[in-house]
Amino acid sequence: MPEGRPAASNRMVRPAGPSPPATSSMTPREVFGIICRHIFLIVFLTLLGLGAGGGTWKLLQIKFPRYTAKTYIQVLPPVETDPMTIGTIQLQRDVLYGYRQSIANLIKQQSTMEDLIKRDNVKETKWFARSRGDRRKAVKYLKKHFGAYAHRDSEFVEISMSCRAAREAADIVNEMLGLFLAGRKASEQGEISNRLTQLEQRRRDVQTELDAADKGLDDVRAAYDLTDLERPAGRYFQHTITIKLNNLEVQKDELDLAIKQLRADIGNLQELATGPITEQVEFAVEQDSVMTTLAQQLVFQEAELSSRLSKFGENHRDIRSLRESISKIEKRRELRKVEIGEQIRIANLENARDSLIVLQERFEQLEARREEAEAKKKQLDIARVQYDKGLKIRDERLAMLDSIKQQIEKLKIMHDDPKTPKVLAVGQAPPPLEMVFSRQWWLWFPSGTMLGLLLGVGLAFLVELANDLVRTPSDVARYLRVPLLGIIPDASEDRQARRVELCHAVRQAPYSVVSESYRQCRTNLKLCGSAESMKTLLISSGMTGDGKTSVAANLAATFVATDKKVLLIDANFRKPNLHTLFPKAQIDDSTDRFDFGLSSVLTHQCASGEAARSSGIEGLSIIDCGPPPTNPAELLGSDRMKTLLAEQSKNYDYIIIDGPPVLLVSDAKVLARLVDATVLVINAAETSRGAAQRTIRELKEVNAKIVGCVLFAARSIKGGYFQEQFSSYRKYQKKAKLATGIA
Repeated sequence: MPEGRPAASNRMVRPAGPSPPATSSMTPREVFGIICRHIFLIVFLTLLGLGAGGGTWKLLQIKFPRYTAKTYIQVLPPVETDPMTIGTIQLQRDVLYGYRQSIANLIKQQSTMEDLIKRDNVKETKWFARSRGDRRKAVKYLKKHFGAYAHRDSEFVEISMSCRAAREAADIVNEMLGLFLAGRKASEQGEISNRLTQLEQRRRDVQTELDAADKGLDDVRAAYDLTDLERPAGRYFQHTITIKLNNLEVQKDELDLAIKQLRADIGNLQELATGPITEQVEFAVEQDSVMTTLAQQLVFQEAELSSRLSKFGENHRDIRSLRESISKIEKRRELRKVEIGEQIRIANLENARDSLIVLQERFEQLEARREEAEAKKKQLDIARVQYDKGLKIRDERLAMLDSIKQQIEKLKIMHDDPKTPKVLAVGQAPPPLEMVFSRQWWLWFPSGTMLGLLLGVGLAFLVELANDLVRTPSDVARYLRVPLLGIIPDASEDRQARRVELCHAVRQAPYSVVSESYRQCRTNLKLCGSAESMKTLLISSGMTGDGKTSVAANLAATFVATDKKVLLIDANFRKPNLHTLFPKAQIDDSTDRFDFGLSSVLTHQCASGEAARSSGIEGLSIIDCGPPPTNPAELLGSDRMKTLLAEQSKNYDYIIIDGPPVLLVSDAKVLARLVDATVLVINAAETSRGAAQRTIRELKEVNAKIVGCVLFAARSIKGGYFQEQFSSYRKYQKKAKLATGIA
């Protein structure tokens, strides 16, 4: 409980509705207080944990020693490397780690464990003897204590075995190492041997197919009587038949072109033979010897004519004779020209026709040779197609045979390669020199101590948290969220208030802490509002027996001590108490008057002034409960109750009503709507958090004006409020008594 006096609060009037969520956080001081209150429990459990840790360590040392032997297996990358090449293949780290994890799983599988316990060296160990030959039990133990762990960042798999004897742990690990490596090697070599057998059979089959392909090529060459069917690689090659056929095709085309040209020439010559002489024929005519002689004579005669014409004139007989001679020569030339022209054109036409006949005969011979060459070319093409097909098959079989031979050589090398199983032994596991980590004393002693300490602290907090009572002011602030008007300590802890009536603690023990707490409550209540706004007060609680009557009586006594007139009304029709706390005075002449009470006023049996009586304390009047009515809630909520409070407010400074419990009956909620303020009494030894919260919620639903609460019967706890307050208050009172001379 936090130190210091509870602060005064303003009047609290909140609308009805759900309470705000309460916080459950603890302050460091509250935590320290819990530890202080349960320090002996914590120390006891801590020492008990220390002893338990030491005893467990000693028991493990004597009865259950354990040693762990370890060794490592190097795991190579899971790729089939080519032994003919030099180089490494880089794989992703996750792939390599997954492969190492698979190797570890193979080591830990049940079949491997069963093979291990079948080994003679394992059967001879004391560990196996303790299983009494039960293989199922031995395998179960191995699954629990034999480990295979794949390292993520290195290429190793760690294998380990834990048992009571160091030598046996090492022997079992080494047996597993040898068993797994041998099995892995046999498995890999067996797989390679199977592959070799398959490749050998495949090689024989391919060799047979290759021989068949070679025989097919020989058959093609023999069938077509050709030996030069293969084409030289790397250069263009044509067979002689192809070359001959190409030449004949060229000659045929040339001869065909010549024939077509000659036929065209013959047509032209036929036209020239019937038409005028062309320049070509005329040129050929001029080349004739007779025509040449006549031309010479004509030239001579014309020259002679020219020379004589200038000498003799036109009419001379020599001139006329020469002219006649020239005319004769020209006629002879014309006749000769016509004769020779006809001869030349006929000769040219006949020659052309003869040439055409010769060319046609040559064309027919050439066509026959071409057809023969073309037939041979077709046979050559068919032979080459079959030969190329067979040659392709032979080349494929040759390449396949070479590939198979290379694979066979590689597999033979891999079969004898020690790295083929992809796992290599790093070394034998040595016998461990020390026990496993869990058997070290410096682990068990601190662990037992820490476990005991944690158990003690946890149990202390569990005890505190399991208690759901509203015991401290911090509980009020954390869970109830209403102002705290005062804290009334448990009377058993106050020596001055132990032997007095709790309801009269203020009067009978004025110097006690309990009395001072009521006075503090009165002061805080006055500071919550003005005197006019808080004249009628309802004192109520959630359940019966929470101390509301004691609070009402003592609070009334504190107001009377300040020279205030106070009316104390007992409104608890179900269980009235004020008539026993403040007995009635015996007056012989008016005995009937004192039977009146609150129920009498509300049922119009008497006036409010007639119901009020003296309590024996100056300034304090009492209205008892009166005869129990059949309808208490209806009477308390009636207009007569409002009139009673209004009338008595004029006669008294404060009216304090000792009301019924809120959670048991509805009377308190009816009264709460009529008074100026309501004060809740929370019993620190009885009231739970849920009950207090329900009480506040019930009052808020009827718009009650809750001015605050009083924490009643609060006990002092270590690290709390009252422990220091009691000590300080006693010292203060002792000095005050000495100063005033009071014994």
